[in-house]
Amino acid sequence: MTEEQPARLRSPIGLDLGARIPEETAISITAETVDRTNQGTGLPLSHLSGPIHRDRALVP
Repeated sequence: MTEEQPARLRSPIGLDLGARIPEETAISITAETVDRTNQGTGLPLSHLSGPIHRDRALVP
């Protein structure tokens, strides 16, 4: 393992959704993964203006 690789690890994983059961924890982990992959804001959609779906061509 290189010196840089451990810095890429994240824990705990997941967004704070108030999960109470394993299925909800899985959703919070999936939500964080999607958020990070697509460079989301993590904010509620009601707090944003404009389109909620970004053009995939614009996402790096």
